[in-house]
Amino acid sequence: MPTVHFPNGVVHEYLPGARVADIAADTGATGGSQASGGGGSEKSKRSRPIAAVLDGQTVGLDAVLPTDGDSAIEWLHAGDSKALSVMRHSAAHVMARAVMRLFDDVELAFGPTVGAGFYYDMRASRPITDEDLPAIEAEMKKIIADDEAFERVEVPRDKAVEIVRDLKQPLKVEHIQTGLADHQTLSFYRQGEFVDLCRGPHLPSPGSIGAVKLTSIAGAYWKGDASREQLQRLYGTAWFTQADLDAHLLAMEEARKRDHRVLGKQLDLFTTSPLVGQGLVLWMPKGAVVRGVLESFVREELTKRGYQPVYTPHIGKVDLYKISGHYPYYADSQFKPIVMSEDEQYLLKPMNCPHHTMIYKARPRSYKELPLRLAEFGTVYRYEQSGELGGMTRVRGFTQDDAHIFCMPEQVEEEVAGCIDFTLKVLESLAFDHFRVRLGFRDPTSDKYVGPPARWDEAEAAIQRVARRMNLPGCEPEPGEAAFYGPKIDFVVNDSLGREWQLGTVQLDYNLPSAERFDLEYIGTDNGRHQPVMIHRAPLGSMERFIGVLIEHFAGAFPLWLAPEQVRVLPVSEKSEGYARLVQSRLEAAGLRVGLDLAAEKLGAKVRTAQLELIPCMVVCGPRDEAAGTVSLRDRLDGDLGAMSLDAVVERLKDENARRAVRHRPKPLVLPGAPVVGTESGSEY
Repeated sequence: MPTVHFPNGVVHEYLPGARVADIAADTGATGGSQASGGGGSEKSKRSRPIAAVLDGQTVGLDAVLPTDGDSAIEWLHAGDSKALSVMRHSAAHVMARAVMRLFDDVELAFGPTVGAGFYYDMRASRPITDEDLPAIEAEMKKIIADDEAFERVEVPRDKAVEIVRDLKQPLKVEHIQTGLADHQTLSFYRQGEFVDLCRGPHLPSPGSIGAVKLTSIAGAYWKGDASREQLQRLYGTAWFTQADLDAHLLAMEEARKRDHRVLGKQLDLFTTSPLVGQGLVLWMPKGAVVRGVLESFVREELTKRGYQPVYTPHIGKVDLYKISGHYPYYADSQFKPIVMSEDEQYLLKPMNCPHHTMIYKARPRSYKELPLRLAEFGTVYRYEQSGELGGMTRVRGFTQDDAHIFCMPEQVEEEVAGCIDFTLKVLESLAFDHFRVRLGFRDPTSDKYVGPPARWDEAEAAIQRVARRMNLPGCEPEPGEAAFYGPKIDFVVNDSLGREWQLGTVQLDYNLPSAERFDLEYIGTDNGRHQPVMIHRAPLGSMERFIGVLIEHFAGAFPLWLAPEQVRVLPVSEKSEGYARLVQSRLEAAGLRVGLDLAAEKLGAKVRTAQLELIPCMVVCGPRDEAAGTVSLRDRLDGDLGAMSLDAVVERLKDENARRAVRHRPKPLVLPGAPVVGTESGSEY
C-alpha cells in the first residue's frame, strides 16, 4: 500500500489507486469542500489546494498515487508560485476554448507554458489579428467565471486517434501517430464542450485564474519545422491576482523601453541584414567600441591570471567533431557539413574546445607546464531555428570569451576556484549584483552523457565542494543541466527587470581528454603517462548575448568606462570652438573617448541631443571658461556640477574611467513569480 508523508510529519497509508484529490478530502485540505470546481464561499475556495507537489513533481489533484512505497506530498494553493505553471497551462486551454467559440475550423497544435505566460499554436478559418484579442479575452473571462471543472480522461492510443479525428484536429492525429507512437495510453482534458489531448496537470477548475491578458500574436511552424504548415501563436499571461498582473505588465512595458533591439538601433550599436542572413550580427562602430572595451578588460584579466592567447580557424573537419561528440549528436543545431570531396567534409566551428585540444596535443607535455591555460575570443556557429532567433540574445554566429585549462587532477579545485573568481570579478565590474549559481549535473536516466559514472561522480563532487567553499548563492545540483561531457557551474544573473539570464559558465571535463576521445597526456613526476583534466570556462559567455543583456540592464545608459562616447564637448557658440578643440584634445590625451558637437544650434538643443544619446558626461565651454581655464561639467547622473578647472575635470574623469566605476547599480524589479528567461514547460504531449 502507498504511504504518504505530509509536511507536518503525519504519515498515512492509502489504498492503491487513490487520487491526490481523495487525500486532500481525507485530510481536510479542501477546506470542507471537494476540490472539483464550482460552489463554496470565496474563503473556502482560497483554502482548497489547486495542485500538489508529489515526490518533487508538480501534479494536478487528479494525479494517482504510486501503487506502493513512500511518497511525500505538499499542497499548493492559489497564490503559491509553484502553482503558477499549472494555472497558466489551464489558462492556455481556456484561451483555446475561447478561440474555438469565436472562430470556425480551428485546428490546435501545442499549448505549453513559457516564461511568465503561455501560448497556443493554432490556425483558424481566417487569420486572428490584434483586433480580435479583446473579444477572445472577454470570452476567456466568461469561461473562468463559469468555473466548469477540468476532467481528465484516459483512453487507449487507438481510441485517442478516433477522438481527435472526430474533433477534426488533423495536427493532433498526426502527432499521436508519429510523435506519440510509443504511448499505449493517452489522456484528454474535457471542460464543457472543449476536449483537448493533454497530459496535464491542470487546475481542478479555472476559477483560480485571477487575471489574464493576451499579449501578442506571432507566426510559428508546425513542430518548429520551416518546411511545414504555418500556424499562429497566441501568447498570453496569467496571474493569481490583478495586482500581480498589473506589476507584470508594468515590467513588460519597461522591458519594451529597454529592448536591446530598439535601443541598439537608436544608439547605433548594431544592426542585422536579411541579405547577410538571420541571426548574424553586424557591429556598428559604437557597438564595436563597447565590445572592444569589454574584450580589453577580459584580456587584461587573462594576462594577470596566466592565460596564453591562441587563435583557431572558423571551420574544422567533421572528423574532429565526431571525436569530441559534438557531431552527429548535435547535428540538428549545426550548419550542414561543407563537402569538399567524398572523404573530406568540414563544419562551421560549433565549439572552440576541440581545436584547443589539438593545440595541447601539438607536442608532448610535462607536468611542469600544467596548468596550461589557453584563451581565445573564438567565433562559433549554431543553426538556431528562425523562430527562436532574437536580436543579439539568440543568434547563429557568436563570439565566446572562451578558455580551456589543462591541469592535473590535484589542481582541479584550485583552477575551478580561479575560474569562479574571474567570473565574479566580471559580474561585479558590470553591476550584475544579483545572481545565483546553478550546478548542472547529469541525469542518470539519460543516455546523452559520455564517460563512465565514476568519472562523473568525481567531477560533480569536485565542483560542489568548490562552490560551497566559496559560499556561492544557490549551489543546489540540478540533474539534466550538465554538458554532455561534464558537470558545470552556471551563473544565472538577474538583470534590472528581475529576469534571469544564464551568462558565465565553468565546466569540468574528465571525458574529452580521455583515451576514448582525444587521448591527451602529460608526463608526470614518475615519468609515466597521465591524463589531464580539462576545464571549459567563459565568464561572459557569448559576446553578443552578454552585450544584448547589458544594453537592457543599463537601458542603454552605460557607465562611463563602457560607454562608446564617454564625454561630449559642447561649445556655447562658434567663438568657443577653438577652446573646445583644445578641451577635446586634453580629454583624449587622458585616454577618454570624446565627441565634439559643432552644430549650429543653441546650447540647450546640444544638451538635449547628448541626453537622448545617453552620453555620460558633457563639458560646456564658453568665452569666460576659456579666459579662466575652466569648463562646466554636466553629469548624466548628478546633473549640472558647475564650473571647474579643466585639469580637475580631466583628472576626475580619468580616475573614474581607470577604476571602471559603476556609480549607478541597477536593482532588479521584484516581480511575483519572476521567470527564468527562455524557460518553457508544457504539459502537451
